[in-house]
Amino acid sequence: MLGQCRSCPGTWLRGDLGLLAPVLLAARGPPTSPAAALTMAIEKEKKTCGQLMAEWREFVWNPRTHQFMGRTGTSWALILLFYLVFYGFLTALFTLTMWVMLQTVDPYIPKYQDRLSVPGMMIRPKTDTLDVTFNVSNTETWDDYVKMLNDFLEPYNDSIQVATNDVCRPGRYNEQPDNGVLNYPKRACQFNRTSLGNCSGLSDPSHYGYADGRPCILIKMNRVINFFAGANQTMNVTCAAKKEEDAQKLGEMAMFPPGGHIDLMYFPYYGKKVHVNYTQPIVAVKFLNPEANMDHNVECKINAANIATTDERDKFAGRVAFKIRVNRD
Repeated sequence: MLGQCRSCPGTWLRGDLGLLAPVLLAARGPPTSPAAALTMAIEKEKKTCGQLMAEWREFVWNPRTHQFMGRTGTSWALILLFYLVFYGFLTALFTLTMWVMLQTVDPYIPKYQDRLSVPGMMIRPKTDTLDVTFNVSNTETWDDYVKMLNDFLEPYNDSIQVATNDVCRPGRYNEQPDNGVLNYPKRACQFNRTSLGNCSGLSDPSHYGYADGRPCILIKMNRVINFFAGANQTMNVTCAAKKEEDAQKLGEMAMFPPGGHIDLMYFPYYGKKVHVNYTQPIVAVKFLNPEANMDHNVECKINAANIATTDERDKFAGRVAFKIRVNRD
């Protein structure tokens, strides 16, 4: 029928395709599955260990192109020069910036003191948690406290104070002008260790009271440059139980110097480089009969005209809170 109707539409095309089908199948070759094709590709690309080592050696040093790790000597020189110039420029820029900034810094007085307008307070012996706990009969529990106090009070020895500091007039600020010379050295006033009385540690068989359960705690006010207490009024430190209902259990306290007094002659402070031998005043509180085997939360604060001690955002501004516990077997 195909041969008799060559003029019928589409008939000749189907007939020709039928004749060409064997040729097309022969051109495609035998059918190949995906797994077989993958195996052939792996076998074709697989290299021996020697070939891999040879390629690695050629990458490190190619004798034909004279390349070391893919670069010629000229290429390596150019890239090293680029990074040398680049990092050299960054170093010079950083150094210049630091130098310009340091020109604006006064080595004697901090440029910004807005966060240091009110002095904070701290205790000695100092612990990480401001917790002073010891057992009266176990010397190992308070030996470190005694050593801390001895080290802290050593510069306050009367002999050292007489040799380095001056006797100042009490009851007024020790203001010292520069006398026309910028950052003129300032004189420091004596603060003698003997003024701490029973908490001085001098000829004290009770080791600051720790051996008999009547411990001493030293309270110091941090240094603030050009700080004035205000209104020419003396300052004093007072201590009490944080909760009024615990006051009776805490017992009586003795303050040294008497009344926890801090004289105005130790102010103002002019800075470490100008006020070289400055000795900051301290106050000692001795707990005379604290109830044993219980925690006592104590707060000490300084009373001065321009020191606010009620700011809850800064619990160390003009005050310090700590815990003391005296254990007895």
